[in-house]
Amino acid sequence: MQKRILMAKTGLDGHWRGPTIVARALRDAGFEVIMIGMANTDDIVTSAVDEDVDLVGLNVGGHIDVAIRAIESVQRVRPELPIFAGGTITPRAAKQLEALGVEVYPPGSQLTDIVDAAERLTGTK
Repeated sequence: MQKRILMAKTGLDGHWRGPTIVARALRDAGFEVIMIGMANTDDIVTSAVDEDVDLVGLNVGGHIDVAIRAIESVQRVRPELPIFAGGTITPRAAKQLEALGVEVYPPGSQLTDIVDAAERLTGTK
């Protein structure tokens, strides 16, 4: 059965290239990617539950507080659900996310590393 990944943007920036490239790489690796685009915390939580995903991927876009709220809300509802994040993430923000158990992939991260993480986090390989 194909593993499902929810992809969402937590910031209102207009940069779609990174999330689109990551979603494509994940699809090429055999994942079903549910891309909900720019979403608030409630949208992310609802989609994670309704879509019964195996992993949540967040594009932070520099708004760490919004991302943290979304992560904490997902973890309350589905504590076993792994989450990873990418995008414009400062070293300080990366430490905050990692403290929540989130794997972080800032700009410059390799697609192979992101796909490998998705496979590991979902138990695909």
